[in-house]
Amino acid sequence: MVHLNALIHEGDNPDLTSERLKASFSTESLSETIYGGKQKLLRRREIVMYVDEHKELHDEKPVEFMTREERIENAARKVVAMRKHYYECVENEDPAETHYFQMLCTHLDGMPIGLHMGMFLPTLYTQTNDEQKEKWLAKAANLGMIGTYAQTEIGHGTNLRMLETTATFDRASDSFVLHSPTVSSTKWWPGNLGKSSNHAIVVAQLYIDKKCYGPHTFLVQLRDEETHRALPGITIGDIGPKFGINTIDNGFLRFDHFKIPRSNMMMGHSKVEADGTYVKPIHAKVGYGAMVYVRSVMTLMQGAFLAMAATIATRYSAIRRQGVINPGQGEVQVLDYQTQQHRLFPQIARAYAFYLTGKHIRDMYYDVVQNLSEGNADTLPELHAITSGLKSVVTHQVGLGIEQCRMACGGHGYSQASGIPLLYTVAIGGCTYEGENMVMLLQTARFLMRTAAAVRSGKRPATKGPSQFDYIFVAGPRQCRLGQAMTAGNCVPAMVECFEHVAKRLTLRAHERLELRKNEGRSKEDAWNDTAVDLTKASRAHTRVFIAKAFAKAVSDIADSAVSKAMTDLLHLYLSYEIVEIGTSLLEDGFMSGEQLASTQKAVYELLAKIRPNAVSLVDAFEFDDREHHSVLGRRDGHVYENLLKWAQHSELNKSDVLPAFTKYLGPMMKEARSKL
Repeated sequence: MVHLNALIHEGDNPDLTSERLKASFSTESLSETIYGGKQKLLRRREIVMYVDEHKELHDEKPVEFMTREERIENAARKVVAMRKHYYECVENEDPAETHYFQMLCTHLDGMPIGLHMGMFLPTLYTQTNDEQKEKWLAKAANLGMIGTYAQTEIGHGTNLRMLETTATFDRASDSFVLHSPTVSSTKWWPGNLGKSSNHAIVVAQLYIDKKCYGPHTFLVQLRDEETHRALPGITIGDIGPKFGINTIDNGFLRFDHFKIPRSNMMMGHSKVEADGTYVKPIHAKVGYGAMVYVRSVMTLMQGAFLAMAATIATRYSAIRRQGVINPGQGEVQVLDYQTQQHRLFPQIARAYAFYLTGKHIRDMYYDVVQNLSEGNADTLPELHAITSGLKSVVTHQVGLGIEQCRMACGGHGYSQASGIPLLYTVAIGGCTYEGENMVMLLQTARFLMRTAAAVRSGKRPATKGPSQFDYIFVAGPRQCRLGQAMTAGNCVPAMVECFEHVAKRLTLRAHERLELRKNEGRSKEDAWNDTAVDLTKASRAHTRVFIAKAFAKAVSDIADSAVSKAMTDLLHLYLSYEIVEIGTSLLEDGFMSGEQLASTQKAVYELLAKIRPNAVSLVDAFEFDDREHHSVLGRRDGHVYENLLKWAQHSELNKSDVLPAFTKYLGPMMKEARSKL
């Protein structure tokens, strides 16, 4: 028998099967929408089967019960195995297939080539000239060397302008001299730097004849390729245990007047000639390419992280029975409680919103890269602005969402068996790496303030196509157009207007306060700091507009009517929930009435009930394999309790009935106490 939910198997937990039988749409069709078509979905399933069939790609025991050194060694072993099986499993070196293959093999906790694949290689592709590509790319792509990206410094984080590591051009030797002049200039945090990588792309301040030309990137060999020992002039090591992701050896790095050839400067966009002439890039932010790339894919990745957490919590909530709603009818699935639905369903909606927005922003990035290759940097500033805002807003909300999912799983959510603690520590790091979130919001705000200045002056800048900031120049409605029947008809445009109204008002207000502080005699820098909170509020509001529009556009493009209907319900829940979240801002200037806000809240409750039958199928459509989310609670088959007990048997503490701690300390203590009774 063919079911609408493609994940129904004989022998599964009956409560989970019952939930899946309620699906009103084909999960297969929605999965194709998520992953880009039938062929790509088929390839994902084929990769899962391949990994399942090859035991050397598996863990010998759950990684939660391994020491840190065992985890690193296990990950290194699997990297070698992955390289052996790569061309058999992945077609045409496809990036999406490569990422999925790695994810199935290494889970979320990292691997020795994580930064190599995620930042080192992309930087070599986008920041080098043809000669450098010829020299380095094949070796790097074939893992003839392992590289990382060394930007962050112990005293400066990702504040590019204040980085202290120097690269001084030496004409006599046609080389750059890299140096760490202070303790605070120590490179600190780069993943896989501590023990795995033998090369790095290092960000350093370029100096020519004592003049600083700002931060530039350089390819630097760190370790001997045969012995793996650090080269003379380099001090390198691991920074120690972290909040999470401890399979990755985040490292520190210092240079002591270390020379590299002039040709090791990334010269795809700027360069230094042999005589010391500096050739600048076509745009000042071209050098931010690696960071913009990571931020462009972070929205997609973070959406997937939240989707995993929602999958675990929603499936477990369908299996877990606790409490009674109607006396005499027995314990109910916790997913039947409205409080549980209110906790989880907005997270499902946000997961889809972020994931689909991530696909859109990734496409924008590839367009910008193409434009840059043709000498056109016009679209780079807008991409930099929105990826900064998305990075901040999405990582923050995903962190909060995963924690909601953990709490929705009760006590078992606190166990590493749930998979959620590891998922949280991986995702929450995104609030900090590649730019601390407040700093990122202020980056978006700089573009918003330029836009606000153009609005005030009446001089709208010319653009070659639609801009994400167009709405700020348009006079929107003075009153919210939402009626009483929130879920009836197409209310999406009126809901998007709510987000636009708040974003425009907060942007113009922040600009007004910024100018006021300047007029009061404050310096430009002090005025900016005085207005920083308002600026971050404007940036969040603008980012919310972008996500709402991207999600709405993605849903409107769905051709399958049943899938479209289910996803429209989820879109309405997302927009309604977010409107309630910003209700104070909508009421503040009278744009929305109290009655309209109450109606929107009522619509949220109605949508929870409407989505309830499809909840499990909506998360199932992501088709996360059990190897991906690494969760006993979120197992596809729903057999949770017996596998929790099996998982616990791996604990080192269970290898002996009596621990040395009892023999040495607790036993004698209790014996002594009894002797005195």
